[in-house]
Amino acid sequence: MKLKNSQKTVDEWIKTHGVRYFNELTNMAQLTEEVGEVARIIARRYGEQSEKESDKDKDLGEELADVVFVVLCLANQTGIDLQAAFDKKMDKKTKRDHDRHHGNEKLK
Repeated sequence: MKLKNSQKTVDEWIKTHGVRYFNELTNMAQLTEEVGEVARIIARRYGEQSEKESDKDKDLGEELADVVFVVLCLANQTGIDLQAAFDKKMDKKTKRDHDRHHGNEKLK
């Protein structure tokens, strides 16, 4: 699914099931909270911290989807065409970083 379609899906969901978008500052705080939940799972499941029993059933995919949902909300309410922004970013990264990491000994 293209990001533009995802933005439209989120907008329709907000209009159908929500009252309105939370304001940008509230959504930024919510995004921070959701990223924290992703970090917690990764730190415990893939990092060196011990995973708590209460965290073992947490779904990383679901938490990542929460992050994407809030990002799409922020894009919608600030008038950002996320597909255009993403395409521009990928073009920039491709040109800038095409060979950047190939000689990095730390990645071998």
